[in-house]
Amino acid sequence: MNIFDIFIAYVSWDNNGKHRPVLVIEQQEAILSVFNITTQYAGKSKSVQRNYFKIIDWRQAGLDKQSFIDTSTIRDLPKNVWTGKTPIGNLTEADIQRLLEFLAR
Repeated sequence: MNIFDIFIAYVSWDNNGKHRPVLVIEQQEAILSVFNITTQYAGKSKSVQRNYFKIIDWRQAGLDKQSFIDTSTIRDLPKNVWTGKTPIGNLTEADIQRLLEFLAR
């Protein structure tokens, strides 16, 4: 797994969870840090939307729909969640540059 790869992971919260695309932002020996990727944007509040980065080249990234990276929360996934997983894609260089600028703001 490499930085800026996208893969499908089971992400849980409270007593619930679902399989969703995530973006790798850091890899350590036993932990992978990721941002969630979502298609839900329009119904979110303006304060939530400010933390959503629009992926322009979403098809090239291996995604099925226009998607957004939720930069408000970094999730740490244990090794057993991602070991052996194959990425569905990765961000293009243009989207990587835009994301880095977005995060620096």
